[in-house]
Amino acid sequence: MLVTRLTKLLGIEIPVVQGGMQWVGYPKLVAAVSNAGGLGVLTALSQANPEALRTAIRETKKLTSKPFGVNITILPSITPPPYEVYARVAVEEGIRIFETAGNNPGPLIKYFKENGCKVIHKCTTIRHAKSAQKLGVDVLSIDGFECAGHPGEEDIGGMILLARAAQELKIPFIASGGIADGRGLAAALALGADGVNMGTRFVCTEESSVHQNIKEAIVKATEQDTTHIFRTLGNTSRVFKNKIAKEVVAIERRPGGAKFEDIRELVSGARGKLVYETGDVDAGVWTAGLTLGLIKDIPTCEVLLKNMVKEAEQVITGVGNLVQAQAKL
Repeated sequence: MLVTRLTKLLGIEIPVVQGGMQWVGYPKLVAAVSNAGGLGVLTALSQANPEALRTAIRETKKLTSKPFGVNITILPSITPPPYEVYARVAVEEGIRIFETAGNNPGPLIKYFKENGCKVIHKCTTIRHAKSAQKLGVDVLSIDGFECAGHPGEEDIGGMILLARAAQELKIPFIASGGIADGRGLAAALALGADGVNMGTRFVCTEESSVHQNIKEAIVKATEQDTTHIFRTLGNTSRVFKNKIAKEVVAIERRPGGAKFEDIRELVSGARGKLVYETGDVDAGVWTAGLTLGLIKDIPTCEVLLKNMVKEAEQVITGVGNLVQAQAKL
């Protein structure tokens, strides 16, 4: 058994969080992760409106009696969704664990803390993590350069970020990006983390609603099958290297660069959703982390987490055996 500050704080058995993922964090997957001992997380903005989130929360509660959370990610938008309404609905439905990410999370964090909630906030730099710590979050999710989605603009890998987090942070933190097995979990714990956050690995499980073709594409892929888009726009995102992603990168590399309007249609969320629904790998852009190189099967969440803990314990024990008392003269 792996007992950390994270498991004690959230009342979970295994120090693994299923990160909020657009078009992936639905009730069936969330409940499966929580039932397996980790923390499942519903993605609020995968729901069409706040009342749809209310329905999803109630559906998840029918599937699990274990703790689960809700993710609210604040992204730049001309017409932003009603984040505060999503938050209020979740609190009204009894959710007391939230994962936040994105720009200016202060107001949301303040609201959650006023309502007795635990907050996990995702950061890609130590300075942002320290700012979030001052805002009163309970756990920090430290996203390394390996992660799917938005890794920030400083290109710092998890090894350095986690070691720096251990030096600088006072509250629990978890590792996000580049983790898909027990060896990664053990490494994160060795670097000072209290657990891990996984996204791409949970996409490729039986309970994930993502089309089977996409799961099989993940299994066949390697760590070389991702690319970055939006680099020239200062909003870098790691995605699966498909035809659409390559086209976006080519447009960004044109002399004079590119404006968002030049690629808007290619990167629309609606097209990304089609990937997961239809199984067409090239229907749109879809996020994927470097863990593509580590994923070799499509297990249930229960089998995945059970095997992760077993492997992590074996690695930790093996490393511990390297320490030997000095022989007496």
